[in-house]
Amino acid sequence: MSKIKDVALAPSGELKIDWVKRNCPLLRTLESEFTAEKPFAGLRIALSVHLEAKTAYLCRVLAAGGAEMYITGSNPLSTQDDVAAALVQGGLEVFAAYGCSEAEYEANIRAVLANNCNIIIDDGGDLVGTLHEEMPDKLQYVLGGCEETTTGIIRLKAMASKGTLRFPMILVNDADCKHLFDNRYGTGQSVWDGINRTTNLIVAGKTVVVAGYGWCGKGVAMRAKGLGAKVIVTEVDPVKAIEAVMDGFEVMKMNDAARLGDFFVTVTGCSEVITERDFAVMKNGALLSNAGHFNVEVDVEALERVAVEKKEMRKNICGYKMPNGNWLYLLAEGRLVNLAAGDGHPAEIMDMSFAIQALSARYLAQHKGELTEKLVPVPTEVDRRVASMELAFMGKEIDTLTDRQKAYLAQ
Repeated sequence: MSKIKDVALAPSGELKIDWVKRNCPLLRTLESEFTAEKPFAGLRIALSVHLEAKTAYLCRVLAAGGAEMYITGSNPLSTQDDVAAALVQGGLEVFAAYGCSEAEYEANIRAVLANNCNIIIDDGGDLVGTLHEEMPDKLQYVLGGCEETTTGIIRLKAMASKGTLRFPMILVNDADCKHLFDNRYGTGQSVWDGINRTTNLIVAGKTVVVAGYGWCGKGVAMRAKGLGAKVIVTEVDPVKAIEAVMDGFEVMKMNDAARLGDFFVTVTGCSEVITERDFAVMKNGALLSNAGHFNVEVDVEALERVAVEKKEMRKNICGYKMPNGNWLYLLAEGRLVNLAAGDGHPAEIMDMSFAIQALSARYLAQHKGELTEKLVPVPTEVDRRVASMELAFMGKEIDTLTDRQKAYLAQ
């Protein structure tokens, strides 16, 4: 039995899902294929992904393939209640609500997993973690799963290294058609969409500090530069730091950058990236945001502890007055700013990422019982098919190797 805010919100959610569908030709193609083939007939899929319109359409595509869907969100502030209502009205099981408490969020995860699901589609690792730690009796039903994020893959690798991961997981985030586009162009655009619509402040002429220069950090820095900002990158990896320098950005330690920044964006997947010692030296009016999966990159507990005054400034902006009189502004409680304060990645980007997800899930269904490794790369044929389909929908053509060229390369 679904547990959502209000099914009467469904019409608004339906409009959002329809708009996404119109702009996701890859998923539309797979929906037609899955409707004919029914690759998930008799299977139950548990899905925990940011519950907005693009995720909703993925759920419908999987359901078209015969899957019995059990759905929750992967962040308390990214669920859109009207979208959840539209899914429920369409006959899918959903356990999610915007702004739910941590206890309610965890209860929703357990409610999804209680249904003896066969395939796990995870965003950050909460489904997989809860299964292993709290509901091991449900592991017997699982064929395998797919992980959407860098953070989730870090958690999976830790489990695999300890020998505790009990079923194969396809590393969707590592697919070329995922991280090269979703992480860079998707995160780059959606982070600034979330920040701009939340703050209504100009970026041009300001100093932006980007913590982390992986694919997500590259995208955020690139878009900040395009908006006219001076960009500083902080890193712990010397190779990535050199890359940032050669891309034209300043590189320094966080505590030095803290004195200069107007906007801060963390994209590391690690904890305590911006801490109390950094808050102490920041400018009056500095804006703090996070685009990593969990709300641990900005040390919110320390911010709460040292502040002499706390005040809600506007929706998704909380002000903290420091002992020196400066005000610092935290966006979206330090949670994913592009989803908690925005609509997430553009539809066309998620079309590619979710096509990888859908085809990876079908791969699991087709090879149940055959996969012996616990960490499984996305099959090359899946990655290449998605890229080829996307090029075709873009109306672009590329060259192909001749037989002579193939022979030359094979020498």
